[in-house]
Amino acid sequence: MEISIANESHFKYAKVISDTITESAQVRGTGIAKRTPEYIQKRLANGNAVIALDGDKFAGFCYIEVWGNKNFVANSGLIVHPDYRNQGLAKKIKSKVFELSRTKFPDAKIFGITTGLAVMKMNYELGYKPVTFSELTDDPEFWKGCQTCKNFDILTRTERKMCLCTGMLYDPATKQKVEEKKVNSKAFKRLKSIKESLFLKKKTK
Repeated sequence: MEISIANESHFKYAKVISDTITESAQVRGTGIAKRTPEYIQKRLANGNAVIALDGDKFAGFCYIEVWGNKNFVANSGLIVHPDYRNQGLAKKIKSKVFELSRTKFPDAKIFGITTGLAVMKMNYELGYKPVTFSELTDDPEFWKGCQTCKNFDILTRTERKMCLCTGMLYDPATKQKVEEKKVNSKAFKRLKSIKESLFLKKKTK
């Protein structure tokens, strides 16, 4: 398995990456924003993505987006092909894209929004902390990316203050010590449960 910084030579994988993201959203029934092959190719071309390959076979992917005049960067689109799940690959990809983010944008705050407990755990181990959406980028282009998510109506009716996703932020200025972080999975599960109860109950009324 090779995990490397993507480039234009990986354009041929754009469709399978896009399809894998879409299929994952359908299977999980959770909010994952769709990404077209053209959108993926742009991330492959600018050196802001990480791809995992098993020989010539696509295994996983994640990319970086830059916001707020490089004050914020997001690690987005983390996906592992079904054939390679439950092998720890997502964590390796996440660590690689986080390292790339820190190298290319050392002063930027790194953030993400997710409904996935596994991603929350990985973020926390890297030094992220849960935050309110007001602490994330206010760049409208970032939030436009949520329009293809099934939960976009929740984000809209709360005036972009809350959603089923949890916002998580790594601030290099705080110099977090991450080596011995312990993850309280129950706390993340409870947070997710509270949000689902609050927002989905309102939605069905």
